[in-house]
Amino acid sequence: MLAAAGALPAGPGWAFEFKYDGVRAIADVRSGRVEAFSRNLNDITATYPELGELADLLDGRSAVLDGEVVALETDRPSFARLQQRMHVALPSPALVASVPVLYYVFDLLELDGEDLTAQPYATRRDRLAQLDLTSEHVRVPVRFLEVDGRTVLQAAELAGLEGVVAKRLASPYRPGKRSADWTKVPLIRTQEVLVIGWKPGAGRRSGTIGSLLLAVHDDHDRLVFAGHVGTGFTDAALTHLQKELAPLTRTTPPVGDVPREHARHAHWVEPCLIGEVAFRNWTPDGRLRHASWRGLRTDRAASSIRRAAEPIPPPSQGTVIGAMQTPDGRWRVEAVRRNRQDFYRLIHGDNIVDGLSIATVQRLLEEAGVHLGDLIDARQSSASGAA
Repeated sequence: MLAAAGALPAGPGWAFEFKYDGVRAIADVRSGRVEAFSRNLNDITATYPELGELADLLDGRSAVLDGEVVALETDRPSFARLQQRMHVALPSPALVASVPVLYYVFDLLELDGEDLTAQPYATRRDRLAQLDLTSEHVRVPVRFLEVDGRTVLQAAELAGLEGVVAKRLASPYRPGKRSADWTKVPLIRTQEVLVIGWKPGAGRRSGTIGSLLLAVHDDHDRLVFAGHVGTGFTDAALTHLQKELAPLTRTTPPVGDVPREHARHAHWVEPCLIGEVAFRNWTPDGRLRHASWRGLRTDRAASSIRRAAEPIPPPSQGTVIGAMQTPDGRWRVEAVRRNRQDFYRLIHGDNIVDGLSIATVQRLLEEAGVHLGDLIDARQSSASGAA
């Protein structure tokens, strides 16, 4: 079951979980053996031997579990670090020891032969908790009940996590389906892409890849140019990319709408290598703006790579009755009135944290090295800019 992007749900009937920056994995545990499969049903059992701990934890019981494989760096999930394991079918003991992974189990689909997918999320999660699946490399992540989702999202941001997934308590599990019953609210925007070519680097990157040319499928299943990415690469990632791209060379571009400035000096490849980028937004002509490379994805099918749907905009968030900001405009605090209630909104770049008290605003600003007393009236700043 896949989450749909959307606004943070409000009201009763929802649970909230942190969104971890890793790869999905289904674990099938029976007869003392564990088999693991990626989202596109590739066998990844040997890639992540840590999941073998599930057999001992279940102690002879059988189960089908859904969860996320992550690698930690300074106690935070790191997709870049996970890249060192994702592409190794049979990792050496040394690699497993130096880059261990954790399996965060967040759903129970079957237990002792009983299909639980038709049961409500709340029931499945309660039964999962009863299994006590906790070991060196296995965790059951926390779920938040009867809380304001904005508080959980704020906690995710402070912890450096990817975002939040809201799950309807009454929802069944729909294998392979994307549903708004699971709504993901990421703190960063990401997009899966197909690599269609590369351009040589210069300077420090001379002799290797300077940038990748990207494409996605549109609503009519046509492959269309989506821009380029030239940042976010590690030296190890560039070496691995060169090795992967070498056998995919072709003489013509796979798409017909590549602008001349991008096509010049390009090396074209078959569009079968899948990657993921972080980005700011889409330009009006369908290009990724401020893209940064995150890594290759081996758990996706090329035919599924298309422009992600825009998140559903949230309802009106009230009337701004006052605003303060830092002199450089990087941080802004708005006083908002909605339904006769007043609260504060903190804005920094594309990140917006709503429903705050002034004490919380002050604490968040201080953690960022900004003092509340340094803020000036936003109207004063606008007037100074106009002058």
